[in-house]
Order: sequence, then structure tokens, then C-alpha cells
Amino acid sequence: MRVSECTTMDEPPVSGSVANSFARSLPGSFLSFPVPGSTTSSFAVYKQRLYAAFTGANPWVCGAFWTFGLINNVLYVVILSAALDLVGPALPKSIVLLADVVPSFGTKLVAPYFIHLLPYRIRVLILVALSFIGMQMVAWAGTLPTRLLGVVMASISSGLGELSFLGMSHHYGQYAIPFWSSGTGAAGLIGAALYVCATSWIEWSVRSSLMAFGFLPVIMLFAFFVLLPQDPLRSSRIGYQALRDDIGETEESPQNSPNSNNLTENLKRTRSLFFP
Repeated sequence: MRVSECTTMDEPPVSGSVANSFARSLPGSFLSFPVPGSTTSSFAVYKQRLYAAFTGANPWVCGAFWTFGLINNVLYVVILSAALDLVGPALPKSIVLLADVVPSFGTKLVAPYFIHLLPYRIRVLILVALSFIGMQMVAWAGTLPTRLLGVVMASISSGLGELSFLGMSHHYGQYAIPFWSSGTGAAGLIGAALYVCATSWIEWSVRSSLMAFGFLPVIMLFAFFVLLPQDPLRSSRIGYQALRDDIGETEESPQNSPNSNNLTENLKRTRSLFFP
């Protein structure tokens, strides 16, 4: 081995060149920024990349999906923040957590097999009604089972909203899901802050606070019917198309036809996901 090769191998690489090569090797993504500390990193570059990433984005679509993500998840955070006030100090707070999580999970597990039969505007009306009625039950009910029933209704609404808005993002391009995700992340901070502000700073009672938060889903109606452009939904008439499911089958029978919308048949197809 020559001396020059040893020197090349033993010498530490320059940090700037490594950072630049690493930045060039990164694949293209929604937001691709240079590595901090590299020779190409500067405030102007970050500003330019950020501006270029959102060039062509429809602000109405971005605002609508951010609002969907926020409102669809903010009541979940509010209910968890009020868990102690809902069940009292004698009962475990996990009761509220279960009532707030399990119905939403069950909705997301079962509803995809039939939810496509309902238009999006009907789904939005249903989930807003469920959230509003559920929160009013939580606020005004005098017994714990009735309060938990209201939590269950709000949880079903959240699961239905997640299914609907993520499916709806297919019609609105690449910016819909990032802004939906940003809204869901903001719901954690805003929901907890709203409850603390209402009960500690403004000094509303727990009942008055929960009753007022029950009107938050109305904002979703404004986002859907006013902010969100309706043309992509009107122009989409095809709906969902089932995939072929002919693994291990030589020919398709009417019972196993991919065009079948029967819930029982669809559940049978999913059995292989859990029991191979």
C-alpha cells in the first residue's frame, strides 16, 4: 500500500464536505433541507426550500385539512384532560381512556367495509352530530354511565372522521395529508390548553367548559362546506374499486368475486391477515 493511500485513509474527512455529500445523497422528499452546519446551509436556503415545497399548494385545501385534523382530535384531548373531573377521585381514570379509545378503534376496524356507501357530506354531518350530542351528554349527564356513553359517541365520531378525511385526501393532492397530520399534532397542545384556559383562567365550571367545547365540531362544517373546494368530490364518480383476490384460486366464484360488497365476505377475506 502506498503512503498516499495510507494518508488518505487516516486523515479525517472535512466535516463540511461530508455534510454536503450527505445532503446530496438524501432522496427527494416533501421538505428537503441542507444539513445544519454545512457550507450550503443558511437562512436564505431554508426559506427558499420552504417556499418551493409549498409552491402550487391550494391554501383552501391546506386550511381545510388542517382544520379537519385539529377538530377531529381536539375533543379526544379535552376528554382525557377532564378525566379526573368526569369519574372523580375514587374511580380509575383508565375508564375514560378506554371509553375514548376502544370505540374509535372498533370503528376504524369495521367501518372501511361499508363506509364508502355514504357520501362524504353525509359522513361529515353524522360525525359532527355524534360529537356534539356526545359532548353535551358528557357535560349535562348526572350519572357516570351516561357520561361514558357520551364519551363513546365522541370516540366513534373521531374514528369515523379519521377514515373519512384520510380517504378524502386522495382527491386533493399531496398537501392534504401533511396538513391533516399537522392539525392532529396541534390538537394535543390546543386541546389541553383550551381546557386549562377555560377551567383555570376564565374559571368556567367543568360542565360549562365541556358544553362550550361541544360546539367545536361546527367549525368542521364550515371547513368542509365553505373552505374545501367541492369540485374534486363532484367529479369523482367511480368510488372504491376492489382489488383482485385470487391468491390460491384458479377461478373466481360469485361468492369470492372482488365486486362483492357483502360485509360478511369482506370480513372473511381479512381472516388471513390475522390467521395465516
